Amino acid sequence: MRRLAILVLLPSAVMLPGCLAKTVVDVATAPVKVVSKGVDLATTSQSEADEKRGREIRKREQRLAKLERDYQKQLDQCEDGDRRACNKARDTYAEMQQIIPSIPADPER
Repeated sequence: MRRLAILVLLPSAVMLPGCLAKTVVDVATAPVKVVSKGVDLATTSQSEADEKRGREIRKREQRLAKLERDYQKQLDQCEDGDRRACNKARDTYAEMQQIIPSIPADPER
């Protein structure tokens, strides 16, 4: 009976140090992994920043295009004598003037 217990426990005892060593390594490296993951989440890569800037510029360009269409319609209505359209056109033009400086010029080709 005692021999049977030794035969069963011996392989377990041999495997235990490896498992224990792995656990110690995992525990020791866990704080480093957590901190590095936090840094990865907190920082933005240059390509991510460029993509975000590009999206923002496209949104402003789309807004400006819509304002230009609205402005043209409002000017046409204003010329036809619609005073409210004249006021709206003035407000639309002012908004366009605020957006224009925030859109970079296209490079000459």
